[in-house]
Amino acid sequence: MTVVVLVPMLTRPHRVVPLLESIRSSCPEARTLFVCSPDDTAVHEAVDAAGEERISVLGPFPGDYARKINAGYRHTTEDHLFLGADDLLFHPGWYEAAIAQLADGIGVVGTNDLGNQRVIAGDHATHSLVTRDYCDRFGTIDGPGAVLTEVYPHEFVDDEFVGTAKHRNAWAFAFDSHVEHLHPSWGKAPMDPMYAQQTSRMNAGRRIYRRRQPLWT
Repeated sequence: MTVVVLVPMLTRPHRVVPLLESIRSSCPEARTLFVCSPDDTAVHEAVDAAGEERISVLGPFPGDYARKINAGYRHTTEDHLFLGADDLLFHPGWYEAAIAQLADGIGVVGTNDLGNQRVIAGDHATHSLVTRDYCDRFGTIDGPGAVLTEVYPHEFVDDEFVGTAKHRNAWAFAFDSHVEHLHPSWGKAPMDPMYAQQTSRMNAGRRIYRRRQPLWT
């Protein structure tokens, strides 16, 4: 099996090196693909200095995160895709624990972010491992050939993704797959302008989610 960690980037060049260190030390066989904005020069320079691959995706909000994940999916060929972010810490054994949950019909495996209470309970996931076969055959609730729907500013895109997989009986959760979310909500990172926008994005995302929820419930 092959795996690629997709990392949508929007500022935070300082996160490139520590993120890569945790991926390389926990899963040496994983490839990392940074998906950047065209004008995010500092991020480009940080990724290039680290010797990693990057692509750029042009597009307005909303949907920046999902658009970058979908671009990464279409750019790669690995069997498994991890839907990543820059503020993660990959613990040893995360990949082995995640793929252990793959079985007939399971195409999405949630990982434990060690912060969100819904995630810790095994009811949700903010960052998941997904098989390419699942994306190719089923995709979003709107149809195959994509990983995430691109209508959300950011928050709640994972709720739709997990809800859709559960609706298809294609979801499992790996309690022992620890991909820690280094978020200010749990005192694991300082606040920055992107995190500060979360409340307004949450409000917009919640409205979209409630409108679309009947599609998979």
